[in-house]
Amino acid sequence: MLEAGTVVLDLQAMRDEGHLSDALLRRAVRSIASADDRYDWVGVYLVGEGEELWLHNYIGEPTEHAKIPAGTSVAGRAVATHRNMNVKDVSKEEGNLSSSPEVQSELMILIRAGDEIFGGIDIDSEAPAAFNEDDEIALISIADKLAEQLAAERR
Repeated sequence: MLEAGTVVLDLQAMRDEGHLSDALLRRAVRSIASADDRYDWVGVYLVGEGEELWLHNYIGEPTEHAKIPAGTSVAGRAVATHRNMNVKDVSKEEGNLSSSPEVQSELMILIRAGDEIFGGIDIDSEAPAAFNEDDEIALISIADKLAEQLAAERR
């Protein structure tokens, strides 16, 4: 089970030590991926020009989806609509881009500060309907901590 409080404290300690967002994003991905067996692929996408998502880093099977246009797939639709997405069955999603054909469910939690979206934490699972409200709440707290760092670096 993901202990979000521990991850958030770890990320804050890194911020206090002067680490930049790149290091925090890598640590968050590693911490999330190792927290739960349901999390088969964990990655962070960052928003580039035109709200195109660029894969920052990930843990799991290699993916060919290093860039995702806004509005495309679960991750791109989350950014385009400015809302987190918990998809219980990705086979029902038109135009979905999964990291693997075995993926059955996906969770995309936006990394945002106010109205500004920096990217998102994307998690795939080979289990159907793998993610629940507890997962969403935990990941939102981690995403919020990452957003603090990204916003601070853009000032």
